Amino acid sequence: MLAYIVRRLLLIIPTLFGILLINFLIIQAAPGGPVEQMIANLEGFEGGATSRVSGGGSEVASGGSYRGAQGLDPDIIAEIEHMYGFDKPAPERFWQMIKGYLQFDFGDSFFRDAKVTDLIIEKMPVSISLGLWTTLLTYLISIPLGIRKAIKHGSAFDVWTSSLIIVGYAIPGFLLAILLIVVFAGGSYLDWFPLRGLTSNNFDQMSTGEQILDYFWHLVLPIFAMVVGSFATLTMLTKNCFLDEIGKQYVVTARAKGLSENRVLYGHVFRNAMLLIIAGFPSALISIFFTGALLIEVIFSLDGLGLLGFEAAINRDYPVMFGTLYIFTLVGLVVKLIGDITYTLVDPRIDFDSREG
Repeated sequence: MLAYIVRRLLLIIPTLFGILLINFLIIQAAPGGPVEQMIANLEGFEGGATSRVSGGGSEVASGGSYRGAQGLDPDIIAEIEHMYGFDKPAPERFWQMIKGYLQFDFGDSFFRDAKVTDLIIEKMPVSISLGLWTTLLTYLISIPLGIRKAIKHGSAFDVWTSSLIIVGYAIPGFLLAILLIVVFAGGSYLDWFPLRGLTSNNFDQMSTGEQILDYFWHLVLPIFAMVVGSFATLTMLTKNCFLDEIGKQYVVTARAKGLSENRVLYGHVFRNAMLLIIAGFPSALISIFFTGALLIEVIFSLDGLGLLGFEAAINRDYPVMFGTLYIFTLVGLVVKLIGDITYTLVDPRIDFDSREG
């Protein structure tokens, strides 16, 4: 197992390099870079650089000058290029970026006057809170409910819970979030929960117990909005996995030997049925952790990594874009490895050391 873990850790390096290289090449062809953004701002165009670029994917016109920059002093253009590092060739900029990333130095934001590392650390608590609690609650609800539905397959319990799951899955998370605000956050009816933020304004003056309650009080509505739409797929997956295993011959044999139903389900079926569910855990965690909460962050004014990455993409803030991409990818690869290791905890018969490559 140790050899497999070492191989996977070493594989992270070329994977990260390849992902960064592909995205760097795509960015080079995208219109409306930071230089164009600054030129548009200097010339008073509120629409930004993207409204100034027509046609092709380069921010430089065929004549070698930036589109729309004809009215500016060439020295100013050169100063802007130097400020953003675009006075150097693309390969040199990419190599400098890679060297910095190896030391977790992501440079400075183009538009926020702060280091990218500081921005990520600042936004991390919000994303950790949303992603961790949503994933935890989703699995705590979905797995027992899916097992129960498999045991009671075809019963009234199975039918009405399936109906509730379908309704919850059909309601978009952001729409449910707006409904929760209107009903429970002082919108039109009740004023039980706070409307925005992760903590209250007087959080620092509270005792430890009050801070914990205040933290969870702010999380109730956004977490509920995210969980309702997240647990449907996992619940049905758990049910189908258990139904598939329950019908196999080894379960019939175990029951014929006189084993109790709980021993059959949790001593034999659970181990095999959970493998597919564990396989989907890393992708579920990453999607909820970084991307699934974007609209929830906006609606509840929670300034997390999802919103940071989105704003960076809109503003062409390349250091923030690549910094968050690097973190997202690295965490995703590590969590995927943890998921593989968890396989062996659920089913010790799995031996990764016997795999080649």
